[in-house]
Amino acid sequence: MSKPKLIPYLEALFAVVVWGASFIATKIAVGQISPIAVVWIRFAMGIPILFAAVALRKQFAFPKGSEWLYFTLLGFLGITFHQWLQSNGLKTAQATTTAWIVATSPAFIAILAWLILKEKLKFLQSSGIVLAMIGVLVVVSKGDFSTLAIGRFGTAGDFLILISAVNWAVFSILSRHGLKNHPSTRLTFWVMTIGWLITSVAFFAQGKMVEITQLDSRGWWAMIFLGIFTTGFAYIAWFDALAQLPAAQTGAFLFIEPPSSMIVAAIVLKEQITPAAILGGAVILIGIWLVNRQG
Repeated sequence: MSKPKLIPYLEALFAVVVWGASFIATKIAVGQISPIAVVWIRFAMGIPILFAAVALRKQFAFPKGSEWLYFTLLGFLGITFHQWLQSNGLKTAQATTTAWIVATSPAFIAILAWLILKEKLKFLQSSGIVLAMIGVLVVVSKGDFSTLAIGRFGTAGDFLILISAVNWAVFSILSRHGLKNHPSTRLTFWVMTIGWLITSVAFFAQGKMVEITQLDSRGWWAMIFLGIFTTGFAYIAWFDALAQLPAAQTGAFLFIEPPSSMIVAAIVLKEQITPAAILGGAVILIGIWLVNRQG
């Protein structure tokens, strides 16, 4: 493989590994400060980096007319609400469980595309959706399906994470319109910026600024990772890879995200890697592979 071809592959790998580790960093941060403070600080760090990338690529432009309302909707769903769900969810959900549940978003995207956009849903895709949902049941129940019968199925955080996967699917479907008129980096910049501004209203209204002093060195390293690497550099690397590689090849790297999260969670948070997590995760990945299959 030639050097120029190697770089986009490394960028895609970097992005998904960083995103996989972001659940661990978020869990550390919400253990010290409120979820809304985590979201606010994270995007306050990451947005300037993304702005620099947009400016250097000469892609900066303000939304026009009704686009402001459209970007506000995307910002609320993709940043304010989505990050609120995940940050609050990670207070009780394991980082490993979270990564596997989030991996089901493509299944929900396929369902919404079928319901709303009237896109065809083939047999293999339908089978993949069913498999992905079975995998989630295995992961969240830790392999003990009897918990379904007694009402002790998963944590409250697991359900918030599952809602976030559905919400991300809604956001992704709505984003398709914007991507027809804007480069992905510009769209992401405005979505992040407006979502952060909406979060800022609640952040300052609730007087959460004082929580910043509650972060210890471990908490700050988690926030720096979330802001600089997860929100900034990882998105830039991902978009660079998308620009140079076929979408299918780039998308395949997303299958690495949950396993990398599981490994990092085991090392940093001492979360146990259970047979149920491995089995359920494998079922989810097979299901999502079927959902994404072409032809």
